[in-house]
Amino acid sequence: MIQKIFTSIKISLICLITLSFGAFTAQAQQVITLQQAVALTLQNNLTIKQSKVTEALAAQDVDQSKYNLLPQISASPSAGYGFGRSQIAGAFAYANQATFNVNASAAASFTLFQGGQLRNQIIENKLILDADKTATEKVKNDLLLNVVVDYLQILTNQDLVTAAQNQIKIAHITLDRTQKSVDSGNQTLADLSQAKAGLSTAELNLTTAQNQVASNILTLKQYMEMSPDVDITIERPDISKLTDIKTLFNNTEVINTALSINPDIKLAELQQKSYEQQIKIAKGNYYPTLSLYGNLASYYSSALSNSRVVGVTTPAVQPIGVVTGSGAVVNTIDPVSNPIYGPYSFSRQFNDNFQQSVGVSLQIPIFNRFTSRTSVRKAKLNYEYSVISTQLAKNTLSKTITQAILDVQSAEKSYISAQQTYQADKDAFNIVQQRYNVGLVNSLDYNTSLTNYSKAESDMIIAKYTLVFRSKVIDYYLGNPIQL
Repeated sequence: MIQKIFTSIKISLICLITLSFGAFTAQAQQVITLQQAVALTLQNNLTIKQSKVTEALAAQDVDQSKYNLLPQISASPSAGYGFGRSQIAGAFAYANQATFNVNASAAASFTLFQGGQLRNQIIENKLILDADKTATEKVKNDLLLNVVVDYLQILTNQDLVTAAQNQIKIAHITLDRTQKSVDSGNQTLADLSQAKAGLSTAELNLTTAQNQVASNILTLKQYMEMSPDVDITIERPDISKLTDIKTLFNNTEVINTALSINPDIKLAELQQKSYEQQIKIAKGNYYPTLSLYGNLASYYSSALSNSRVVGVTTPAVQPIGVVTGSGAVVNTIDPVSNPIYGPYSFSRQFNDNFQQSVGVSLQIPIFNRFTSRTSVRKAKLNYEYSVISTQLAKNTLSKTITQAILDVQSAEKSYISAQQTYQADKDAFNIVQQRYNVGLVNSLDYNTSLTNYSKAESDMIIAKYTLVFRSKVIDYYLGNPIQL
């Protein structure tokens, strides 16, 4: 009795835990709409963030090219000890001594003319920044289209899952009836094997569709940079309401609109302008560089610390002889005064040795081993290559749009045909099923009809979403917002 009570309590706890876990799972499951998927991708995707960093680097290059117009100022202080023989201050003699030396200088230069390279570099860096911004928009647009494709693929495979589940129900009913017929002797074991095979096929189709859904959802999570462990479900829009799908387009109008707004074309054109600007920068090497400069300098040496003249000695009258006869003493005519040396301080030396200079320098390129000419020629070749690349991008886009218009028209025809085939196979299966239930059709014909019906349903589902996708591709090239 006690054992039964414990068993009952255990079962109750398990049920409670299971219900709690189920409620938590249901609560934790996140419903994602197409608009949310697009927004999360644009917000979190690392490829977009990487492109924005590249864009920020280009912005720094623009700022630096502007800063290059400012003067360049530098200071070069140095201090150190010297050892060995050097001249003794105030004497024509040399001795081994250690000296402490300080040198300081400052220089400023300002480029007045450099063949227009500084200005042209600013223009080129701005073009590169615009190109990087366009590249970011291209990444966003490509990811947006990928998200829509994957989202529609999820919806397609979810419908295929539903279709496979319905087929499994039919297969179970068929298997049950076949088993009863075999038990009553109206059908053979071969018919039973056919029914079992039909059930296995339906279950395989279900597993395949479920795996595809899981794979597509994982891809969508990767676009959104979402953890694979997050449980999400996709909101199912009512595709049946999309009755106004446009399939007739003017090829020329679509191409012209796409050429004016498509990021691929904008990127190619900006890169072409950038290469054109590089030609002007390269030609700047032919011109001289005119600069304004100024310098300040001074120094201190401990060898001169006692070399400052602070005075002179008083001249002493020196007798050099006596006049014969008179006995008068003859003194020196030009007495010599010797300098008196005193301390020569650090600040006094720096003030006395302070030098200034200002001037203009002109650097004229005469011969640099054809480096400038080679740079100009390479810049022209790069520009020619970019012109071809731009035209190739336009041609590729035109071909892609032409094919996309043909694809949407073909998808419409395929969807209409798939609907007709599905309805015909559905009606045929209903008749065969009724005849099979009363023993007028064998299991082979029944399974063949069921297979045709299942395939027609899958084809119709795929054709329906293919038509929606093809129409959204045209909206993408026209710059229209993609919504379901």
